[in-house]
Amino acid sequence: MIKAAKRLDTVQEYYFSKKLREVRGLAAAGKPIINMGIGSPDLQPPAKVLAAISSSLEDATAHKYQSYQGLPELREAIATFYQNKFAVVANPEDEVLPLMGSKEGIMHISMAFLNDGDKVLIPNPGYPTYTSVTKLVGATPLFYDLDAEHQWQPNFKALEALDLSAVKMMWVNYPHMPTGTNATLDTFKQLVAFGKKHNILIINDNPYSFILNDNPISILQVAGAKEVALELNSLSKTFNMAGWRVGMLLGNATYINEVLKVKSNMDSGMFYGIQKGAIEALQLSDDWFLQQNKIYEERRVFIWQLADKLNATYDTDASGLFVWAKIPEGATSEEVTDKILYEHDIFITPGTVFGSQGEGYIRFSLCVTSTIIKEAIARL
Repeated sequence: MIKAAKRLDTVQEYYFSKKLREVRGLAAAGKPIINMGIGSPDLQPPAKVLAAISSSLEDATAHKYQSYQGLPELREAIATFYQNKFAVVANPEDEVLPLMGSKEGIMHISMAFLNDGDKVLIPNPGYPTYTSVTKLVGATPLFYDLDAEHQWQPNFKALEALDLSAVKMMWVNYPHMPTGTNATLDTFKQLVAFGKKHNILIINDNPYSFILNDNPISILQVAGAKEVALELNSLSKTFNMAGWRVGMLLGNATYINEVLKVKSNMDSGMFYGIQKGAIEALQLSDDWFLQQNKIYEERRVFIWQLADKLNATYDTDASGLFVWAKIPEGATSEEVTDKILYEHDIFITPGTVFGSQGEGYIRFSLCVTSTIIKEAIARL
């Protein structure tokens, strides 16, 4: 038997990969499973987007290899979107890089900037992929705690007390997943100042800005941010295009070019039709966001009712695709979610998936219909 690479000793199979296999097994055995665990939008992409990909299939270049940097008109659409939505100016020629999903970007950025022994500041709780990718490229995670006491914002006093000598990069994610906390411009200003002070590259992962959020902001709005900051974004959540794998990276040309060196050796360009659909999505009016959020607002009210039945508490001002809820003391997050799964056939995510600071919390997805949420309420 040929042994796997030693780097795989540092990571485990992604939680949702394992747990969803178990959930599918329960469903196959006849259990009426309601899946509220994962943030995969169940709504359809915009009709104009579907029409764009369909009509593009007859184009002469549709099925050829595509540019590693994406179509010029896609980069232009991304730059215009950032100008219109965030008042951020980005040169589409060299400050915008389309990606096959922002998750791809996490790997590419890490490969571009991290060496063995470098340390990476990672939020706890936070997206598990930040940690797994950091380990896969031979760097070391250095977790910084977020908590309700500090409104899930970075505690800069605690950060300054850490040994930052080997820290090369810092992941932030606002609006925050899993808590749904919004960033503030003041937080972004402090992050940029922190990055400049310690020569740390700050990356904001920003896929939830337009979901149940009245004030979308970008770290690139901060004056001088491009000196030390990059921003990832995605069409997955905002436009119900998770399976299309369309992401983007914005920042100064030097940083973007370093990432392009990795990307151009890893893929052969994004499918033409997908790029055409993405262009249409980025050009939609704000009516699209209003329509989507009306649906999510209704669903969220019912999720709150479900949380109430579990005596869990939550922040009604949170944004994003999830409801983050604090459970009563006396049981762990996994004990609570397993009990709900095995006794009521409802899959909810335990907060510990996102780090030790998630203990005592559970996460509900809004990617299920109001009818299904009502059924879940009736089961408890």
